[in-house]
Amino acid sequence: MTSTAQEQNDGPGVLHAQQEGALTITLNRPASGNALRPVDRDEVIRLLQQADADPEVRVVVLRAAGRHFCTGADVVKLGEGQANEVKRVTVPMRRIMNGAQRLMSAVLDCGKPVIAVVQGAAAGIGAHLAYAADLVVATEAGYFAESFVKRGLVVDGGGAYLLPRRIGMQRAKEMVLFGEKLPAAEAYRLGLVNRVVSAGELDAAVKEFVDRLVTAPTSAIALTKRLFNDSPDGDRSAAFGAEAMAQEIQSYAHDSTEGVRAFVEKRPAAYLGW
Repeated sequence: MTSTAQEQNDGPGVLHAQQEGALTITLNRPASGNALRPVDRDEVIRLLQQADADPEVRVVVLRAAGRHFCTGADVVKLGEGQANEVKRVTVPMRRIMNGAQRLMSAVLDCGKPVIAVVQGAAAGIGAHLAYAADLVVATEAGYFAESFVKRGLVVDGGGAYLLPRRIGMQRAKEMVLFGEKLPAAEAYRLGLVNRVVSAGELDAAVKEFVDRLVTAPTSAIALTKRLFNDSPDGDRSAAFGAEAMAQEIQSYAHDSTEGVRAFVEKRPAAYLGW
């Protein structure tokens, strides 16, 4: 694995490795609960944008080292940055918009399917990373938490946009107003998680998703992902128009021709991702 997200005396905060069509991005600060520093956040954004543009990448796996997925933003680094800011409203606004919100947009806008692997705490911005992902695999010890209210803060990092769309308004408000943990099993019941497995079964469950996606029609998935992510925000006319346009675009792709031909010839399709 390699990493470019590094601060002096603090080691690599983000690792990445690419193998057989899958890019794995690993948050690598287990002693800090994988709390995200600005440098780590920016590296994850860079890697997601790179994956989006790389035809060799068919799926992205977002996971973390140690007990937890991500316990949120690094409050020490956040405090240092706030101490050096001129106290004007527009300064923290820009910091949030160019930081945490940009990270969520990088996940949502990545044309490759993104799998989040939650083995422990996913809190604050860490929870929002999972909400933004296309698929979520969690262990029985995994949980989600909106901890902002416990620190006197307003939800940031796209949480107010993402969470009600994932579990409904009333449960979303309950999470953010009380800051209580949502265990993986309950998250599964609410539709926030795709699979809940034991720790020993985690890698196999993730591999199952990866193996299916690296051989899937990637361009069709990218268009479908965009349609689904946009659908809660538009009216029926706009959704139908976008769907028709996506269908036409994909009709010129190799994989649509191959998929139809394989169906007619009664054989497995050999998708190339374009």
